[in-house]
Amino acid sequence: MREIVFDTETTGLDPYQGHRLIEIGCIELLNRIPSGQTFHYYLNPQRDVPAEAFAVHGLSAEFLADKPLFADVAEAFIAFVGDAPLVAHNASFDLGFINAELERCGLPVIPRARLVDTLLLARRKYPGGQNRLDDLCARFRIDTSRRVKHGALLDAELLAEVYLELIEARQAQLGLETASASVVVATSGRARPRPTPLAPRLSADEIAAHRAFVDSLGDQAIWRDYLAAAEPAPAAARSAG
Repeated sequence: MREIVFDTETTGLDPYQGHRLIEIGCIELLNRIPSGQTFHYYLNPQRDVPAEAFAVHGLSAEFLADKPLFADVAEAFIAFVGDAPLVAHNASFDLGFINAELERCGLPVIPRARLVDTLLLARRKYPGGQNRLDDLCARFRIDTSRRVKHGALLDAELLAEVYLELIEARQAQLGLETASASVVVATSGRARPRPTPLAPRLSADEIAAHRAFVDSLGDQAIWRDYLAAAEPAPAAARSAG
C-alpha cells in the first residue's frame, strides 16, 4: 500500500484572500514504512511574505524570489502523489492551498475523499488532549530537536512518525517481528540428523593429552563418566547387534 504524508508552508491562512503556497514537502510510505522517496520544493509566491508568517517558518520573499512557481512543479507533484491517500495534520488547510494552486494552473483539484487527517485521528484517540504536531511528538517521544522553525519536509517526516503511532502500525510491525522470531525458534528446535557427519576437530594428540589430564584427576573425577560414554563399544558387542 502506498501513502503520501505531506505538509505545506504558506504566506497566510486563506488561499482565496490572496495568500499563496511557498513550500511543499511529501514523504512516501510503502506498506506503512518510509521508502526514502520525497518531493520537496520552495516556491515563489509572487507576493510579499507577511511578518507573522515569516515568524512561523522563516521563509522571506527575498529567499523565495528565485524559486520555481507552483506551475513549474505542478505536473511533477501530481505524478509523485499519484492516486495514493494523502496524510496531513489539519489536512483540509493544506489541501485547500494545493487545490487553489492547481486551479490557478487549470489542473484538476484533489478530492477531499483522499485525505487522512491526523488531527482528527488524534482527537478521536485522545479526546480533550493537546493534539498539535509538537504535542503529539512529545507524547510519542519523537525527537523534534531539529524543528527550530516550521518546515514542510521536516514536518512531513515528523508527521509520518506520528501517523504510524496513531494507527499503531509501528507496534504492529514490532509484534510481527516478535511472532516471526518465535516461529524461527520453534522450528529450529527440531533436531535433524546430518546427512554427512562433521569431520573431527581434535587431533589424536589432543585427544590423548585430554585423557592423560583426566587420568591425573583421580578415579572419582566426573570427566571419567563423559569419557566412558564417548568410548566406542567393544567389537564383540557391535557385531552382536
